[in-house]
Amino acid sequence: MEKRFDVIVIGGGVLGTFHAYHALLKGYKVCLVEKDRMPKGATTQNFGQVVPSGMDSKWQKLGRESLRIYKEIQSKFDISIRQQGTVYLASDDDEERLLVELRSLNNDNGYPSRMLTKKECLTKYPGLRNDYVTAGLFFPEEVTVEPRIMIHRLQHYMVEALDLVFKTNFLVVDCVKNNDGVEVVSTTHEHLKAHTVIICNGADFKNLYPTLFWQSDLEVTKLQMMQTKPQNNFELKGSVLTGWSIRRYEAFRECPSYFEVKSKESGDSLQKKWGVHILFKQATDGSVIIGDSHEYADVMNMDDLGFDINVDIDTFILHEAQKIFNLPTYKIQNKWYGIYAQCKTQDVFQKTIDGNIHIVTGIGGKGMTGSAGFSKNNIATLLN
Repeated sequence: MEKRFDVIVIGGGVLGTFHAYHALLKGYKVCLVEKDRMPKGATTQNFGQVVPSGMDSKWQKLGRESLRIYKEIQSKFDISIRQQGTVYLASDDDEERLLVELRSLNNDNGYPSRMLTKKECLTKYPGLRNDYVTAGLFFPEEVTVEPRIMIHRLQHYMVEALDLVFKTNFLVVDCVKNNDGVEVVSTTHEHLKAHTVIICNGADFKNLYPTLFWQSDLEVTKLQMMQTKPQNNFELKGSVLTGWSIRRYEAFRECPSYFEVKSKESGDSLQKKWGVHILFKQATDGSVIIGDSHEYADVMNMDDLGFDINVDIDTFILHEAQKIFNLPTYKIQNKWYGIYAQCKTQDVFQKTIDGNIHIVTGIGGKGMTGSAGFSKNNIATLLN
């Protein structure tokens, strides 16, 4: 088998896969390597929504480009994209005011959205409680994905249609720069060569460059989510984000009233302690995904987050979710947590080593929404 490439991308998650995708579109010979039989990190353990509406102005542009890319691929090959829109549901006057302000900001930047009255929300979203909602803001262009389906179908499409070389069970233990480019070595002593290597394997890059990792400004976030049993004769379209999402997401920080609204909040609630905001999304089997929480630790203390699901957090999330929707059933069939890395002081962690080795990681919660658009720009920069 050919062992020489223009570009080797290490890490088969959404960030690495889209770096490989855009390199392929530019005509480069690309090999994507993944340490496991299939990707199973943050890309497959997230909520499965593509919501540029929740991002600040800079990242919304990248997220909107991601939307275009997802839809373009979906038109050629089914990667589980469903365009059913995103709604933010306000539960009080402060949250409704933020929705009105966000709509005005999006009108200015040409991103379609429309306000929904309380009655329209109750009609559009079955089971939504009358005593919760006051108004909504709907973004029709946004999509949902099935994370554990999308990434595998995308990689299959890239292999079949774009001639990607995809190697799994390939755990990289060394990247060596020499006069002939960069040599990538696996635990099984397989050697691959390329002019450029891009490392997008999350916090796992600590195994290749431990000193750089421990000295970085990365932190890790643990999120808990759960999935109900399939709901009988019930349809919930798109992504449903609620009042705590309005109070949390970056996009709303650009609203004039944001900091006034935040100043009224209690700082010692369980919602604050566990970083909870309530989201709903119906999966293709009829079940409803409910989440999520956010617990943080810097990389020096990442093991402090533990390796178990905190039952108290799940109980709290379910209790709050039932204040918002009367679902046919809240019986849970699956629980999990995801871990992702993010930077404290910059949007993405990037470091170039020896000119041809580029570490690109720590995109955090922006991964599913922002990776496709960000990778397009980043490939143009790295391979200029």
